[in-house]
Amino acid sequence: MFILLPLLPLLRTVSAAPVAAPDELEANYHGYPRESQYLADPTYGPIPGESDIYNYYWGTDRPFPGNITAPIFPTARGPPGVDDWTWQNLLSAEWIIFEFYQRAVELFTQDSFTAAGLPPTTYRRILEIRNNEAGHLRIFQNQISPTSIKPGACRYTFPFADPISFLALMTVLEISSMAFLTGLVQQPRLPAGRSAMIAIAEVETRHETWALIDIWKADPFGGPSDTVFPYANEILDTTNAFIVPGSCPPENPEFPHPRQKLPALSAGKNTPSLTPGSRISLDFTDPTNQPRFKPGRQYYAVFFHGVGNVSVPIDTAGWPGAARREIWVTIPERFETKGVVVAVVADRVGAPTKESIVAGPGVILEQPAVLATALLKGGKAEGV
Repeated sequence: MFILLPLLPLLRTVSAAPVAAPDELEANYHGYPRESQYLADPTYGPIPGESDIYNYYWGTDRPFPGNITAPIFPTARGPPGVDDWTWQNLLSAEWIIFEFYQRAVELFTQDSFTAAGLPPTTYRRILEIRNNEAGHLRIFQNQISPTSIKPGACRYTFPFADPISFLALMTVLEISSMAFLTGLVQQPRLPAGRSAMIAIAEVETRHETWALIDIWKADPFGGPSDTVFPYANEILDTTNAFIVPGSCPPENPEFPHPRQKLPALSAGKNTPSLTPGSRISLDFTDPTNQPRFKPGRQYYAVFFHGVGNVSVPIDTAGWPGAARREIWVTIPERFETKGVVVAVVADRVGAPTKESIVAGPGVILEQPAVLATALLKGGKAEGV
């Protein structure tokens, strides 16, 4: 049961009304509202780091630039910037995360969380995180060069209907983002881009730490190192599950680019434990996209944790076959029960290249471990 904390005082009142722009409703030649094209100017609208909208806005309306969802078209001719693909991928993913929090802001109230036994500050924190994510949208838009399109929002669906299921998914997304960002930071060629990503990662770490302490009453420390997973686009691809098929602006680039479209990987729903040393079955959850194992070739479950990984041989003979024989593997017992473990199926020890991976990734939450198995079963952690 949660101990209720005093509600934080209202620091100040901040307006998030859309920025005024001439001919706002007039369609431009792309068929989108004209205001969307004004966002091509990085000085237009509230600037992250200079506006309190990204911190202290407490309303439910969408804060700038989340209220302007159309793609932003190039304003200059020439080759794309060297890091444009990376930032386009990140902006498309950020639209998903912003909408995730915005949906919760609209669906729930402060009373929704307190009625579930959560601290009275919970809704306020969700608003703050939503504001931070709006700021990330603007930062990522401004990182894309004027010769490339800046992706717009799609329509999304999320598997939550109550405060606890929302917070459970939020915790998985925030903790998993650490493994994603450790790989993504390797992509930018420009040092300034790598610095910007580290700055964003530090903010996401604060979100994660708050959830572990206040929501789950868990140890917030994740060990001496977060998990390094080098293939960030493979983690990004798993977020396509939240996108309504066919709902993205047709001008948006492929997400993510390049996209491998690997078979999705999870532990079996009846798995009793996902802690190190647990034996789990591998579940390829998309019936339309199943792995193909070549006869006579050895495959491995590769588990990434901390700064290293461990490969465990798996028996794929006869899979799937008429009997649908399951593939079983044991999570390496040597791992600490901290942070996350990222699992893939690969045809080479250590999954040294993205091409060596044939299924996954699957993110195994170790902290809090009880939440990981609860999510597998579609339920919630006991004691919440």
